[in-house]
Amino acid sequence: MASLPFILHYRRTKTYNAAKKLFVKILYATSEIHPLIKTGGLADVSGALPAALSALSVDIRVIVPGYRTVMEKLADASPLARFANPFASGEVEIREARLPGTTVPILIVVCDAFFNRDGGPYQMPSGQDWPDNALRFGLLSYAAALLASDRSPLDWRPDVLHCNDWQTGLAPAYLRFMPGKTAPTVMTIHNLAYQGNFGSHLVGPLGLPPHSFTMQGLEYHGFLSFLKAGLFYADRLSTVSPTYAREIQQEHLGFGMHGLLHERRDVLTGILNGIDINEWNPARDAHLAKCYTAKTVARKRENKRALQERLGLEVDAEKPLIAVISRITYQKGSDVVLAVAPEILHEGAQLAMLGSGEKEIEQALAMLAERHPGKLSVTIGYDEGLSHLMEAGADMFLMPSRYEPCGLNQMYSQRYGTPPIVNATGGLADTVVDASPENIAAGTATGFAFRNMNYGGVLEAVCRALDTYRDQAVWTAIQQHGMATDFSWKKSAREYLALYRALSSRQTV
Repeated sequence: MASLPFILHYRRTKTYNAAKKLFVKILYATSEIHPLIKTGGLADVSGALPAALSALSVDIRVIVPGYRTVMEKLADASPLARFANPFASGEVEIREARLPGTTVPILIVVCDAFFNRDGGPYQMPSGQDWPDNALRFGLLSYAAALLASDRSPLDWRPDVLHCNDWQTGLAPAYLRFMPGKTAPTVMTIHNLAYQGNFGSHLVGPLGLPPHSFTMQGLEYHGFLSFLKAGLFYADRLSTVSPTYAREIQQEHLGFGMHGLLHERRDVLTGILNGIDINEWNPARDAHLAKCYTAKTVARKRENKRALQERLGLEVDAEKPLIAVISRITYQKGSDVVLAVAPEILHEGAQLAMLGSGEKEIEQALAMLAERHPGKLSVTIGYDEGLSHLMEAGADMFLMPSRYEPCGLNQMYSQRYGTPPIVNATGGLADTVVDASPENIAAGTATGFAFRNMNYGGVLEAVCRALDTYRDQAVWTAIQQHGMATDFSWKKSAREYLALYRALSSRQTV
């Protein structure tokens, strides 16, 4: 019989090894992250998901470009390492800081020639794309790949590299052609329409082998595609909702990548985004005139009054107020909102819109607001405080996107007791339970979903919502069920953790 000390040692070692397998180190590569730099939903996800994973004891670090605004906000970042710039003269520095409000380490790719400039992360102040975007985000991809290999200048090595959207899409390709031990990769698609396609003459300057530029590689209709590189070379693929994962395998929403995605469907997973339930919490939101909970949802009326006053709308508690917060683009259905707005106003509702985008639609909406004073408010631009007040003060939220990988506002709206009216696509279909008679009877309805994305489909859904609004008992039940829905990052973070664990058990050599 084995001695007791040996048995105890065996058990301890077995427990330790099992725990070690569960503990994973993740390098999360992104081109934007809230609250440091933001142009869209990618920044919100990049700020919230790593924090949620950190709460699950994941050793996660986020690598981002050292844009001027990032460097200003993280002025106390500490130097960690340097390496030669593969695309230009000089060196690239890696600095470390903490994501504000979290314990998540941020690794900053410092290269003044590429990132220290006026304008946005992707565009010049004039609104045109930076002409060297391929090299700029090639460097971000290369830095992420370098840190995920045994050539890394850092002592810390990730078990998995998690890439996001086209700006980091070359990282899996660099790792595929990099000698030595490398980490497996996850490539997340936040919006398939943005692909990072550049001229084929950049294959060499970006340090990629000529044989990678084929259909079975990163070539896409004669262009070098950052996104296709990620989709082809990554070990696992994910996107931001289960429905969108199915939709992008079909031609109408595949943007030319549907064949590849269908071919790789066995490694493609749809994991629904969450929201920051601390920032978006009507019980403690400093932007509101009156905070409230599901039990005190009647206090929304005070926010409605404050919103009407702020936007110059007629102050009337009984008039249903519909909010739209969105980029003003074709994808978001802004053209249909413009067309249907007069009929919505004719039905006795008010409209409050916030956003910016296509100038022609912006101007048309502004002119329409001038013709309907007190009924229609259009605010061009973005105002964080106003967006919170609109979610709280509106009675319902209109979101008729033609496609929506995940969407966040429909989740904010439900959390604020503001039933959304959505086109049943992508993440909208996954997060909104239609107020059908059956779902109302079952007590599961949280909003209004339609499937005909046209003038008639939008108007029918809005009128259905307005009719339901007149029955306050039913309406309150819809509000309260939406407010009780868990849209936190907890479930999604656990799904990503399971994905990481599966990958980390088979690192490539």
